[in-house]
Amino acid sequence: MVYLVIAAGFAAVIARIVYLQTVERGRWMEVAESLESRERQVEPNRGNIYTCDGELISATIPSYTLLMDTRVPALHQKEGALYKEHIDSLCICLSRKFGDKSAAAYRRMIDAAYRRGDGALRLYPEKVSYIDMMEVKSFPLFRLGRYKSGLFTREYTNRENLYGDLCARTIGNVYGAGQGGQYGLELKYDSILRGKPGVEKGTRAGTSWVYEILQQPEDGMDLVTTIDVVLQDICDKALRDELVRYDAARGCVVLMDVHTGEVRACVNLSRQEKGVYKEVYNMAVGDMSEPGSTFKTISLMVAMEDGVCEPTDSVDTGKGSYFFGRTEMTDHNKSRGGYGKITVSDALAYSSNVGVSRVINEYYGKKPGEFVDGIYGIYRLEEDRDMGIEIPGAGRPEIPHPDTYKDANGKSRWNVTTLPWMSIGYNVQMPPIYTLAFYNAIANDGCMVRPHFVKAIKSEGDVVREFRPEVINPSICSKATLRKIRAMLDSVVTKGTAVGFRSKEVQFSGKTGTAQIGYGGRNVMTHQVSFCGYFPSEKPQYSAIVVIRQPRLGYVGGYMPGSVFKTIAERVYAHENERSIYDFDLDEESLPAVKAGNRRETERVLDRAGVDYEMGDADWVRAHKSDGGAMIEAENIPVILDKYVPNVVGMGAKDAVYLIERCGMRAKLTGRGRVVYQSVVNGSTPVPGGTVYLTLR
Repeated sequence: MVYLVIAAGFAAVIARIVYLQTVERGRWMEVAESLESRERQVEPNRGNIYTCDGELISATIPSYTLLMDTRVPALHQKEGALYKEHIDSLCICLSRKFGDKSAAAYRRMIDAAYRRGDGALRLYPEKVSYIDMMEVKSFPLFRLGRYKSGLFTREYTNRENLYGDLCARTIGNVYGAGQGGQYGLELKYDSILRGKPGVEKGTRAGTSWVYEILQQPEDGMDLVTTIDVVLQDICDKALRDELVRYDAARGCVVLMDVHTGEVRACVNLSRQEKGVYKEVYNMAVGDMSEPGSTFKTISLMVAMEDGVCEPTDSVDTGKGSYFFGRTEMTDHNKSRGGYGKITVSDALAYSSNVGVSRVINEYYGKKPGEFVDGIYGIYRLEEDRDMGIEIPGAGRPEIPHPDTYKDANGKSRWNVTTLPWMSIGYNVQMPPIYTLAFYNAIANDGCMVRPHFVKAIKSEGDVVREFRPEVINPSICSKATLRKIRAMLDSVVTKGTAVGFRSKEVQFSGKTGTAQIGYGGRNVMTHQVSFCGYFPSEKPQYSAIVVIRQPRLGYVGGYMPGSVFKTIAERVYAHENERSIYDFDLDEESLPAVKAGNRRETERVLDRAGVDYEMGDADWVRAHKSDGGAMIEAENIPVILDKYVPNVVGMGAKDAVYLIERCGMRAKLTGRGRVVYQSVVNGSTPVPGGTVYLTLR
């Protein structure tokens, strides 16, 4: 009988199924279609941006807000026993983790929310990383899970430059929560980085929604830039130090590979307040200003290519003054009597306005169109007035031509002063990167390549597209003219306006530039100074331009950007030509000085270098060269961190800071090298939280 009852039940179910699928099929299909459903877009993962050597520089990073629902039943059961048991230890952990409140303040905040039944108490005002979130979830009470502790999080996606402000204007940023490029490469390659969204359909099931993917999203591709983060850091530090020193309004540096046109570094700093500079505007590619004296090289190249002059020809600069019509042009040394008669080469080396403008005006004065056409020919501007710089908002040269230089009424604006002032870099506007492209061509045997910022586009690690060097002009001038121009740029550094910052470490060539520019209205004038060149001079590897605008604390012309260029050239050259201690054959004459510090690290280096030594068994040692040959003798440094401030003189920064902080004090460094002075005498009693000032040399 049981069997028959069960069988009858199954038969009834089967009959009902058949009935629903046949007789009532139409009605139930209508009901299904009437159920509430919706489709929504599934955002893809935005592609990452990498440096030239594969370092991640820009990525979409999740962040979280930490919230607590104090209403969960578990916290109120048994008169809040669970809450009372863990709240004190939880508050201690939160205070130690974030340091924004004391444990007592956290207790007061959470208790108040607990009494009023707050459903979303924000535990910490800032968003936290995934690692921080997981650490908080391991705290007392919170480790019990959401439904017992009330802890829950909200996730946000942020586009972050992993190197902070470094190269920020070039890399760019996105709007909102990672959707849509805002500026820089993020904007230029937005369609590639963004990917394609998918679609999912949701159906309401009770009080919640159930979603199923209808179309999978396609993640964005990755961008590999030409930026070298080490070289970017070198350029950023060199420029930032000089801007702070002279309290300048802004400045930029572009460092480019001579042969490929790949931009290795692009720094754009603007003053926010005294001593504080940030990347807020891409001056290097977007700033339209008169280049000043760096343009003189272009003028003389056109003249020499047309056979107008030779570097050895003489030009009379008089006493540093010359009138074109009724307008006077002066040299920077007019007050000292001028240069008199000098060669054309010296006119460039000493940056004589009168010398260069007289050479150009005497030949091209009645046919200025030929001069401007020569400039157009260098940049191939007659074909395309834009080099196609990848950064959105990039400017393009504005070089007036006598045939088209007219006002709104069609009247020519060309006059007797236009050509002379154009020849020395006025009446012309161009972004710094265009000036750099010209000097880079000089270094690249006359071949002008397009500056570019992206090497490749990748998808899931595979190269989809590779960007190769693109030639704008295979030959900006003849080989004979090029040799003369390079020799003239050498003389700028060996005896001209750049001799004051000539480097003993690496030979470089280039040209200083100074231009008066207006700002703030009412004909208020200030200076823009620059230096553009390449290094090493014999076999150029890099070209660079440095521009500094509106220095407030003093004015020393080309020395400001020139000293930045020198610092960059020396540090880049040193970085590119690093040699290990193991590359040298050591003997008693070449035996290097050994810093005081950790014994094990000292032993490891000396063993690898094959140097004999005598070493004690203490953790910290100070080494001396032996009189008997290639040998190191070490004396023990007593370190009693809980009682005395250690003697860190002779140590490197890493070991010195480690020991000072181990004794409960803070270390503040000045200089680089090894410690030569410490402000708190060794053997003194440590003052917890106090500062020890260390001078390194």
